[in-house]
Amino acid sequence: MLKRLQSKSSGILTAADYKKVGFRIVYWVILFILLVAVLTALIPVLWLFISSFKDASELTSTPYHLFPEAFSLKKLAEVWNMLNFWQYFLNTIIVVVGAVLCSVVFNGLLAYVFAIVKPKGYKIFFGLVMASYMIPALMSIVPLYQQIIDFGLINTYIPLWFMFGANAYYLIMFKNYFESLPKALFEAAEMDKCGKFRAFFKVVIPMSRPIIGVVAIFTMTAAWSDFLLPYLVLNDDSMMTVMVKIYNIQSTMGSIDGFGPDKLLMILTISILPQIVIFALFQKQITGSSAAGAVKE
Repeated sequence: MLKRLQSKSSGILTAADYKKVGFRIVYWVILFILLVAVLTALIPVLWLFISSFKDASELTSTPYHLFPEAFSLKKLAEVWNMLNFWQYFLNTIIVVVGAVLCSVVFNGLLAYVFAIVKPKGYKIFFGLVMASYMIPALMSIVPLYQQIIDFGLINTYIPLWFMFGANAYYLIMFKNYFESLPKALFEAAEMDKCGKFRAFFKVVIPMSRPIIGVVAIFTMTAAWSDFLLPYLVLNDDSMMTVMVKIYNIQSTMGSIDGFGPDKLLMILTISILPQIVIFALFQKQITGSSAAGAVKE
């Protein structure tokens, strides 16, 4: 890391700054703060993973032991089969897939209209979108829920899909990315008599895979961890998502034979594993392409 810093020529601290004692102290202070932040975020997750393999007696043992006596994957399979948890995973996957499709198609199309097509009055509608971005989500949950009831969409996944199909943050990311695309491509498409709608799928989509991937990943993690709206909309146990089912299990844990706090911790571990895997696989794309899409050149 020090070798990289010595060759830096841009950024907040460059190689020339590092030679000064004051800047060197600032650098190590910043590094220490970041290290504390990382540990603060990782320690609860590591504790959950380790504790999920403990027996119920080990959780309350005196003296307390950090690590379980044995790490056995049989406990994971036991909890999975005990609660028939594959059904709730399947329900969540259905919600996630629909949310990703709606998020990419609807936000992408609207951003294309704002960034490329630019019809008359588009600035007014874009201003309304930006104004909606300032409204806290909890303030709109009551009228949203009332509309879901009026349209008869209780116990369906459609409201959960559409909720991610109208997201101002994703729209802004798409819009800024589209505005950075070469204008010559759209002029060439117009000369080839390619319509505006067709140009979106033939020109914009193939060149926007990085930002589409980032929005898809963000939507995926958000839809997977969403609780409030699925809890309000999905009343049927067979349609519940993972997060809603975990809440119901926690509130009725005493009524399930053989299910204790240790197995609840294992369920929580199972529920966060997909998001950890997704972030680990697409870390560079999330940190790199999101910045490229969110900042207009």
